[in-house]
Amino acid sequence: MILKNKIIFITFLLVVLSCSKKNAPKDFTLKGYVFGTSYNIIILDAPKNYQKSIDSLFFLMNKSLSTYIPNSNISKINKGDSTVVVDDLFLEVFKKSKRIYKETDGYFDPTVGNLVNAWGFGPKREKINLTEAQVKQEMQYVGLDKVSIVDGKVKKQDVKIYLDFNSIAKGFGIDVVARFLDRKNIANYLIEIGGEIRAKGVKKENHPWVIKLVDPIKKDSIKGFRNINLSNKSMATSGNYRKFRVTKDGQKYVHTVNPKTGYAIESNLLSASVIANLDCADTDAYATAFMAMGLNNAKVFLENHKNIDAILLFIDKNGKLKEYKTNAYK
Repeated sequence: MILKNKIIFITFLLVVLSCSKKNAPKDFTLKGYVFGTSYNIIILDAPKNYQKSIDSLFFLMNKSLSTYIPNSNISKINKGDSTVVVDDLFLEVFKKSKRIYKETDGYFDPTVGNLVNAWGFGPKREKINLTEAQVKQEMQYVGLDKVSIVDGKVKKQDVKIYLDFNSIAKGFGIDVVARFLDRKNIANYLIEIGGEIRAKGVKKENHPWVIKLVDPIKKDSIKGFRNINLSNKSMATSGNYRKFRVTKDGQKYVHTVNPKTGYAIESNLLSASVIANLDCADTDAYATAFMAMGLNNAKVFLENHKNIDAILLFIDKNGKLKEYKTNAYK
């Protein structure tokens, strides 16, 4: 009887240890491709691998907001389908875009899609060297104030208005994943999609999440421009040092279209990195707006919005790389 009880106890102990080992928190690094770029997600002390769940979230986002997928909701809307009832993902991005459009006096504007396509940086890859008359024609369809949502459906003042949320979608995708991980009570993680980042908590041994800011002059250097502590913050960088094209006559066009002018002309502002305790979608949109504003207007905006930190890298009149940084980085 004693021997039998010992066997039962040992068996019970082995089962408990086996279950304990199976359910022990683990660290996961998830990698893949989404929104036309790569993603890298580090999750610490998680009870399971959430790869499938996160990929499902990305699928829903693409189905709603991707201009590169012909049958997505936004693609149907851009083709003139007024019967599409938008989902919660679309609605949230639209409302956030409206707010930041107003805050930035129209420098962040997702209706520049036609011009982005025409200048060669959208899904249509048109690469047209627009004339002044053509730019003026396309500018009739620019302005997020010309678009609204009524009873769940997008209403445009003109059917030719083309919505493109790519300048906020990566950041928003990060936020969607962050909310999912928060609901799973994950205390420490870092989410990166195409260079936009949001981090929570700390790394192992209580080290902060530190990233390297890209040097736009030496963009492929592993050294970077400077290190930034991103624990419990979001960061997005917009720049024209990677996405640009040069015509045969030497004219350079960049992927940031100025919603005020309709042109995609390079300025002395090479990159804008926005760091804040906000949604990553917000930092993504602000970074895009700053590139459209140019250095001086971006500096004025930052002086009036103390909740946002930024590092602006630009070329001075002597051709040297300089930086403007808010107080947190001085």
